[in-house]
Amino acid sequence: MRYARLRVRPTEGAAFHPLGAALAEEPSVERGNIHRVDLLEDGTGLLLAEARGDVERYRDILQESPHVVDFSVVEGDGWWYSYTRFEPTPVTERMLEIRYDTGLAMEMPIELSADGSMVVTLVGPEGAFADALPTEDAEFAVEVAETGTHTPDFDDLFLSLTDRQREVLEAAVDLGYYEDPRQATHADVADTVGIAASTVGEHLRKIERRVFSQLVR
Repeated sequence: MRYARLRVRPTEGAAFHPLGAALAEEPSVERGNIHRVDLLEDGTGLLLAEARGDVERYRDILQESPHVVDFSVVEGDGWWYSYTRFEPTPVTERMLEIRYDTGLAMEMPIELSADGSMVVTLVGPEGAFADALPTEDAEFAVEVAETGTHTPDFDDLFLSLTDRQREVLEAAVDLGYYEDPRQATHADVADTVGIAASTVGEHLRKIERRVFSQLVR
């Protein structure tokens, strides 16, 4: 297996998305790594990211953004973590589709720099890299920062979750289970994924234990 670390920079501004731009312009908030980002079947995006600073100002920016469908913030000491479902722009859609177009896996976390650039690590068999690396785009520039032999890190935040656990987590976030106040119950999530409410509760307890034990380590 091989890996390539790519530095991706916006050609204008300090972010690839209006929400990121609003956060970048707020001096009381510091954005951190992105631990998950995906396109959902309904066309929205799902983001798990860390930040620190003024958490109430952070919530206000997410609440006021027309690009945010819903969100939940989990506070901790120093860094906090937010689950955000958002409306992607064409450029963010193209960036998220890179992993599907190339056939390469995207390793998490994505490192976010102060200048708005991101360091993304793509992983795959050596032959897949020949013509697979993304090229320049009108709205972002790509630089290959490093390549080498990849050793999988099985302690990754989401590799420890089963496919069913990921499905339950996505449904819970989508339905507003982690919003404050809570907008959904175990039964609501159960109806979406087709399992018993008690099983949803068991999955969510396991997910929270695994995810948050890794986040605070």
